[in-house]
Amino acid sequence: MGKRLRKLKKIRIHHEGTSTLIFGGIALVILNALVYFLCTPECLIASYILMGISLVVYLVLLNFFQCPIRHYEDDDTKGLIIAPADGKIVVIEEVEENEYFHDRRLMVSIFMNLFNVHANWTPCDGKVKLVRHHNGRFKAAWLPKASTENERSTVVITTSNGTDILVRQIAGAMARRIVTYLQEGDTCEIDEHMGFIKLGSRVDIYLPVGTKVNVELGQRTKGNETIIARLS
Repeated sequence: MGKRLRKLKKIRIHHEGTSTLIFGGIALVILNALVYFLCTPECLIASYILMGISLVVYLVLLNFFQCPIRHYEDDDTKGLIIAPADGKIVVIEEVEENEYFHDRRLMVSIFMNLFNVHANWTPCDGKVKLVRHHNGRFKAAWLPKASTENERSTVVITTSNGTDILVRQIAGAMARRIVTYLQEGDTCEIDEHMGFIKLGSRVDIYLPVGTKVNVELGQRTKGNETIIARLS
């Protein structure tokens, strides 16, 4: 494969945001035009304020739907678990995982706020063993019960050494759509996009107990760059 090179300066807009940005932009332009032309001279200041707010909202949307082109810089990815998302580490603890493993696992959670890129990357090389979507509630993503009660998508990947890793995309209070591109039977690699979550949300990674974790609580992560853990 040769040496993987960084391409961090190349930014594109994720295709999940194309329609939102186009129709949202048109709606904001029409709204501002109507307010501007219908305003009396005395209320023009309100029109200018609305224009400023609209610009900020649109810039936030542009940032949200960014899709940075990132390539993990090292060819040796065996045993590595790479961050599947931009965000902040909010949980590192042993928990009971009762959907697939039915035993204790080490859970590492990344919370994504409105200003994070919401594209999700595949965290490891391997083969997709399971993909399962669950309808659910839309509680705040940082709450502990969000992992089991919120709208979510579960993906299990078997690594080259036979270890099963579970990755769970979780909707938040504002999120209303989870997209997962991986399908059962797929061969997946680091650098590939796993999916996308619209608006505030989180991604949980379930690892074998005793796995050496490379991050700490409160640490900021970069999808497809930050090393979360090394499998023994």
